Amino acid sequence: MEGIEALMRHIYLFPLVGAALGLIYAAIALALTAVVPPGIAAALIIVAIFKLCGINHADGLADFGDGVGAHTTVDKKIAAMKDVHIGTGGVLFVTLSILAVYGSLTAIPAAALPVSLVVAEVAAKQSMVAFAAFSTPLHQGFGSIAIQNADRADFLLGLGAAALLCGAFAGPLGIAVLLAAQVSAFYMVAVSRRNFGGATGDGFGATNEVARAVSLVLANVLLAQGLGWGGAIWTPW
Repeated sequence: MEGIEALMRHIYLFPLVGAALGLIYAAIALALTAVVPPGIAAALIIVAIFKLCGINHADGLADFGDGVGAHTTVDKKIAAMKDVHIGTGGVLFVTLSILAVYGSLTAIPAAALPVSLVVAEVAAKQSMVAFAAFSTPLHQGFGSIAIQNADRADFLLGLGAAALLCGAFAGPLGIAVLLAAQVSAFYMVAVSRRNFGGATGDGFGATNEVARAVSLVLANVLLAQGLGWGGAIWTPW
């Protein structure tokens, strides 16, 4: 736990964590796509993501969805977000996120899937940096450690590292995916501020799930148009 808290205080390192996780997902994708159909491979990759990262971010997305879905006062929205029971909004948000990721993983060509996973994870982790750096914490909590300590310098350092990583792995399209993920992060900041008056750890984790889905969907769209690093297939060489 102390190690995680230390990382939260150096949030600009998140893109490096994303790259490490993405490389593991890439190795899993390489192994799976060689032996099983795309649909099964996609499902098992999602299982691997939750196994390695845990379900905290998905749980945050569910809580965030419950709060946003509560059409009432700010205080009651916050209460809905803190409620341990999942509601319709939470189910909807998590379901849409998983469907977007699953659909993208099944549609992205097998040769492009490993790099797409790396870039998406780097972009998602940098989106968490963006959310933390531009948000105001509502209350004390585990996620608030990152939100309280993150600033514009952390965002710029993380963005620089993420841009280098995404560019190295996927060229201009990697940068495009990274930028799209940052847009999703700023949207999450705005939604959180409008609905709750500030940010919580739930919004912090939810941003990771939303940004990963956005990144993979955009990667799929760009690849479907025949665009890629060095040709129609997205590879780093």
